[in-house]
Amino acid sequence: MVNMATADQRESTRNWTFLTNHGHVLLAIARNPTARLRDVAAEVGVTERAAQAIVADLEAGGYLRRTRVGRRNEYTLNPAGRFRHPAEADRQVGHLLALFTEEPLADLAD
Repeated sequence: MVNMATADQRESTRNWTFLTNHGHVLLAIARNPTARLRDVAAEVGVTERAAQAIVADLEAGGYLRRTRVGRRNEYTLNPAGRFRHPAEADRQVGHLLALFTEEPLADLAD
């Protein structure tokens, strides 16, 4: 028989979040489109290499565009991009971004 108090304690101490690292990186860039990947990685809690891979995924998926400005990158988000999971595929990521950013994102057409 499983001790429920112990099982409950284990569940409460597990480290998980509702958003994936991809979601966290997209939100960090939405808040600061000229952020260095080093800073994005630190904010999200991943390595710089992981942040680079995530940005490459997001760019390949059409969720953001990277533009070189001098020695830095500037990111432009595509709020009309759709969620990838079939359960949310009818929703735009811009709605999620608007929940976690100061200013509502333009170009949201349902």
